[in-house]
Amino acid sequence: MTLGERIAAFHLLGKKIQKLTEDELNALAWKVENNNNWFTPEQTKGALQGLMAFLDQDKIEKWLSPYEFPETPNPKSVGILMAGNIPGVGFHDMLAVLLTGHRACVKLSSSDQVLIPWLVQELIEIEHEFKDLVLFEEMLKAKDAYIATGSDNSARYFDYYFGKYPSLIRKNRTSIGVLDGSETKEDFLELAKDIFQYFGLGCRNVSKIFVKDQGDLIKFLDAINELKSVANHHKYNNNYDYNKSIYLVNGVVHLDNGFLLLRESKELVSPISVIYYETYEDQGSLDERLSEISEKTQCVVTRNGWLNGSLVFGQSQCPTLEDYADGVNTVEFLSKL
Repeated sequence: MTLGERIAAFHLLGKKIQKLTEDELNALAWKVENNNNWFTPEQTKGALQGLMAFLDQDKIEKWLSPYEFPETPNPKSVGILMAGNIPGVGFHDMLAVLLTGHRACVKLSSSDQVLIPWLVQELIEIEHEFKDLVLFEEMLKAKDAYIATGSDNSARYFDYYFGKYPSLIRKNRTSIGVLDGSETKEDFLELAKDIFQYFGLGCRNVSKIFVKDQGDLIKFLDAINELKSVANHHKYNNNYDYNKSIYLVNGVVHLDNGFLLLRESKELVSPISVIYYETYEDQGSLDERLSEISEKTQCVVTRNGWLNGSLVFGQSQCPTLEDYADGVNTVEFLSKL
């Protein structure tokens, strides 16, 4: 396949997803949820919407335009250890591997066993040559290169096993919200999307808020009260009940609106149903603190994107093709194999 043929196939995959009937979409979403109860039909449909935004021919061509690829590729076998925190989260890596002319050797997460194989099957129906370019394997041994996504702990193991090969190993990251006191109820509701989508399981979910005045946190909790239905999900609610009981028993000072807990902490990655917060005095101290934690930060969201380099509230889960999971350019890595 030429690069143009590969791009065209993925473009058609996006069109195919777009044309799914409601019944087909619901049947797929049920299978995804049956594999992992965190992946509700709403979350799966949201993930597919995000993938469709990737699968546009013009966007893909622009994404790949800085690089040169041989018309007749010599594919390398690239092992991809996929995460499973949100539906289809490993798709971007697989997309990059296949578009750059390589073979994707995929180890699925036990938490995301349905959506990726479904996408691959649909892709193969569009372009049969992909059948030999996507392999699902339990043990990724002796590959030419590796892309592995996991926690800080698992990254040490990945580095031990794969460090002698060309490898891209990702660690824990999280996302940050910054309040400046000018936020409206509508702003807070948009920020809540960054917190609650995928129940906060993704690295692009906000798990920490920086605030000048702690009183703004009360306004935030009041403003998002209409979203309390998130607690109807039994797994989320179990986490809320557990964390609340721990805070009460240990006398930990916290704020609570009945479905979300706010706790002051220097830590970045908060438990599900908890958001950590930290106060800042001025722009200088905020910039200094954000610089300190930049290597652990995936993205920052603010009202209207007022902070340099930040996204607008509500947009953390809307990455572009150029928004790499750890800030390291996957396509550049693959183009040099």
